[in-house]
Amino acid sequence: MLTLLLVGGTALVSALTSGPAQVSQSPTPVSSPSPSRPATPAPAPSPGGEPVGNDLPLRIRVLATTTVLVKVADSGEILYSGVLAPGDVRQYSQTPLDVVAANGAALQVTIYGKVQAAKPANQRGGWFVPEQ
Repeated sequence: MLTLLLVGGTALVSALTSGPAQVSQSPTPVSSPSPSRPATPAPAPSPGGEPVGNDLPLRIRVLATTTVLVKVADSGEILYSGVLAPGDVRQYSQTPLDVVAANGAALQVTIYGKVQAAKPANQRGGWFVPEQ
């Protein structure tokens, strides 16, 4: 038994004092992502279910790569208040409307078929949609 203890102890000391063990690992294959085309979001139906068209009073599309806080209100109630994700599209047929976005540059706003001028980045943006 003393021999076993002596041999085991010697092996342990030898293992602890020698350099790190060489471990052979086969390389892990790395797959490169295949190039893909950016997705073009299909226009979403308007909250009222009206058909998509250029003559709608308001169309909002998120251009940013991050979410944006948006609020749309008519003269008496809030129609939408929340966060829109990249590529989201909202359309409204009611008028008049007030639109406010935490980051105005994150949206493309189209009023009666006309794309509105871009707002400064990282600044609150506001638009008014009058009755026609």
